[in-house]
Amino acid sequence: MQMPPLDPAILSRRSEIVSALQAIVPGEGVIDDLDGMRPYECDALSAYRQMPLVVVLPETVAQVSAILRYCQDNKVKVVPRGAGTSLSGGSMPVGDAILLGLGKFNRVLEIDYANRCARVQPGVTNLGITKAVEHEGFYYAPDPSSQIACSIGGNVAENSGGVHCLKYGLTTNNLLGIEMVLMTGEVVRLGGKHLDAGGYDMLGLMTGSEGLLGVVTEVTVRLLRKPATARAVLLGFPTEAGAADCVAAVIASGIIPGGMEMMDKDAVKCAEAYVGAGYPLDAEGLLIVELDGPSVEVDHLVDRVAEIARGRGATTVRVSNDEQERVLFWAGRKAAFPAVGQISPDYMCLDGSVPRGKLVEVLGEMRRMSKQHGLRVVNVFHAGDGNLHPLILFDANNPDELRRCEEFGADILRLCVRVGGVLTGEHGVGIEKRDLMGEQFTEIDLDQQMRVKCAFDPDHLLNPGKVFPKLRRCAELGRLIVTQNKIPFPDIPRF
Repeated sequence: MQMPPLDPAILSRRSEIVSALQAIVPGEGVIDDLDGMRPYECDALSAYRQMPLVVVLPETVAQVSAILRYCQDNKVKVVPRGAGTSLSGGSMPVGDAILLGLGKFNRVLEIDYANRCARVQPGVTNLGITKAVEHEGFYYAPDPSSQIACSIGGNVAENSGGVHCLKYGLTTNNLLGIEMVLMTGEVVRLGGKHLDAGGYDMLGLMTGSEGLLGVVTEVTVRLLRKPATARAVLLGFPTEAGAADCVAAVIASGIIPGGMEMMDKDAVKCAEAYVGAGYPLDAEGLLIVELDGPSVEVDHLVDRVAEIARGRGATTVRVSNDEQERVLFWAGRKAAFPAVGQISPDYMCLDGSVPRGKLVEVLGEMRRMSKQHGLRVVNVFHAGDGNLHPLILFDANNPDELRRCEEFGADILRLCVRVGGVLTGEHGVGIEKRDLMGEQFTEIDLDQQMRVKCAFDPDHLLNPGKVFPKLRRCAELGRLIVTQNKIPFPDIPRF
């Protein structure tokens, strides 16, 4: 994985940059020794590591603004970082860039039940929002598997989803507003407590922008009422194809579950040994389907899902009898990623999306690729929306296995695009998929995206080396010429 060459001029000015940051963020807000910076050398894509130039941990928006203004004026690169749980290398440091950590922005600022929203700082964890409002019967819908640790600012950067995104949407569907700081140090507010705003959808542009356009310092999210009833159905199938067929059949019947997850046999065995959720160990494919809403509706839908599953060959059909059992069913799925650590020293968690009707084909092709590359793959994914999370098992101490893991992962992502899917469903592009962007986008597509980047960050200082396979100077892409509009408005007829 190649990163842009380091700028020797910046490296030679390191002490000057550290002093400038210490003047902006006094006390212990600047970390410049190697031991202190070591925890920041990678994010959750831990196969790749790089020490930052220096780490700065601001506590106020004014400090963030001053840091970015200094970096703009002095052409110093900046990598924003939240909780560091990015699985695509989105917050991986760069050797000649400041790492701007937002971990101290961890307060819930306001809970507005009347407008069903909450204002929080970007360092608040995903699960922390639900914990703050659940005593009043509310919750925050997006729930990535890392929700206990991942920050809401990172969720905005990557447009994160989770097991309930099929019915309740991704971050973008649950986001009402943000405060962000531009590279110039200017503070901008987009959206708010209202459901919609006039003008261009800048909030939609920022969601999923991976830290390339600005630094988010406040987030306003939508709160939902907890459903009156929620029941989970555990479905075991003798084949992966049967489970995948069931996914398509349930959605085709008009049922939209609250969540619909699939795990293969290896994932089931690992999760069961780790959590003891009562999963059927003889199942080649396991589905967890959650139905929520009024109890009468949920009871009816549970019966329909069970009927559809039996028609697709399900050998295990178990319905949660109470809330404790429902939570236990999900506990195994939520713990699947760490549970796989029982059978492999390392794994790489991928993220691609495919049309639901292509699940059977894609799973079969991945099994063939597994033999081709000589590496095992464990499948755990959001089946309802076709968001795959294959875990490729390897040993990071073996350079050849890491190389084969990268090649296997690239082949899986190419397969996703080939069958009509996309490179990422929620993890983002980062550095992991950067060099595959040409598989999904044409050169014209990428140039248009880079024009947006240039409008916000013409010097390419924010999160450098991420997303784009190659950088184009903004001047090469053509300048935006803004002139006064001298065309008169037409007369508006009066009644």
